[in-house]
Amino acid sequence: MVETIPQELVSVLEDLRQQVASLSDRLAKLEHPAPAPPLPPPVSAAPVAPEETRDSITEDELLAISGALAAYLGVRVHIRQIRLISSSAWATQGRASIQASHRLPYS
Repeated sequence: MVETIPQELVSVLEDLRQQVASLSDRLAKLEHPAPAPPLPPPVSAAPVAPEETRDSITEDELLAISGALAAYLGVRVHIRQIRLISSSAWATQGRASIQASHRLPYS
């Protein structure tokens, strides 16, 4: 006994075959992409002037520091010496503070 396949089912199967072929082509392109075009040559940036280092501070800066200390301590202060101490302690403490403020997902 020979069964006949309805024409509607044949057209659905043919449509599915075309879709599978299309998806197979797309997958092959993703697995084996075409080589990327070469990058343009790097653009040279304008030279950057080195930062100027100063050995002294201006009178305005000294007044601002003096005013800040007086406001903080509540009395007028006599500044004898101001010098810059290079340290990464402020940066380290800042990073530790920020990291401590984050809520961990597994805690």
